[in-house]
Amino acid sequence: MSAPAAGSTKKGVFSRNDYLAPLPLPTGRKPSDVLNIIWRKNGVFLDVGNYSIGSAVMVLWPGVMLFLSMAYGFRNIAPDLSVFALIGGGIITGIPALFLVQGLFREVPLPIRFNRQRREVCVPRENGEYWIVPWESVTAAATQHSSVSQAGTMGLLVIGFDNPDPDATEDNKHFLLGFNCGGGTTAMALWECMRSYMEIGPEAVEDATARFDRSKGIWATYLDDLIKAAKLRGWFVTILWEGFCGIFIFNTLLIDVLERWKLNPPPDLLHPEIIEWSKPLPPEQWAKRPLSWKPPSPNAKPSWPGELSRKHEYASGRLHEERDIFA
Repeated sequence: MSAPAAGSTKKGVFSRNDYLAPLPLPTGRKPSDVLNIIWRKNGVFLDVGNYSIGSAVMVLWPGVMLFLSMAYGFRNIAPDLSVFALIGGGIITGIPALFLVQGLFREVPLPIRFNRQRREVCVPRENGEYWIVPWESVTAAATQHSSVSQAGTMGLLVIGFDNPDPDATEDNKHFLLGFNCGGGTTAMALWECMRSYMEIGPEAVEDATARFDRSKGIWATYLDDLIKAAKLRGWFVTILWEGFCGIFIFNTLLIDVLERWKLNPPPDLLHPEIIEWSKPLPPEQWAKRPLSWKPPSPNAKPSWPGELSRKHEYASGRLHEERDIFA
């Protein structure tokens, strides 16, 4: 599957695609796991999952609270409007809620595993097989689409993998994984979690995998989170954001309950060959970067990640130069 080079941009009337890999160039964004997609991280591999039950609740719950507030607020002023808000809100939020409930009773999809010592990616498939894909062949793009409607701007981070089997059937040659993160710089920051882990190391990527340690109850965990937030932002902001908004607007307690049910612990790759593939290697056996990737020039000024990723100005000549500098 041929893909545009990293750093190139394709614009449409209401769309924009920023291609981030291959080869995986720095985007200039700080790695940020905005969707909590990192399930496991160590010195050998990084597990990335696409089962974000918390994000679904955070999107759905504000709408539920909005329509309930309207129904309650207009019950004496305009009873007909109150009933309309209750019924209309039930339809608008009820349909996605049914999909959410349906997803709760399905098995959690297996994660994608990035092995930095082998510079390979393990892609589990629904039929039980696994693809072992070279890291340098992984494609990534930040897509953004605008529409003249209530939807506004929507975007994804799309990561693509090619089946290494040359005899694979046409419908089994490619696999795409999408993250509904808004596109643009947010997608770049999410992609940087994977790119920085593979190219720099685990210390370059912050993660929230500590949330999978459910040794305490829901309320005890929530109070611990409040104390940690208060140390960073003060009690006023903490009570307003983590307190009021967290409970009433986003329902973080419900998110905790659902994550304890579905992601405690996250699913693992248990195939014997993948377990062996995931074991650490002696440093002398670690896979090396391709010879075409040159080390950074000591006199080079790293302006591309900070400037061009913001301006989205990718010229083919400059791109080649910066690839030599940063790859």
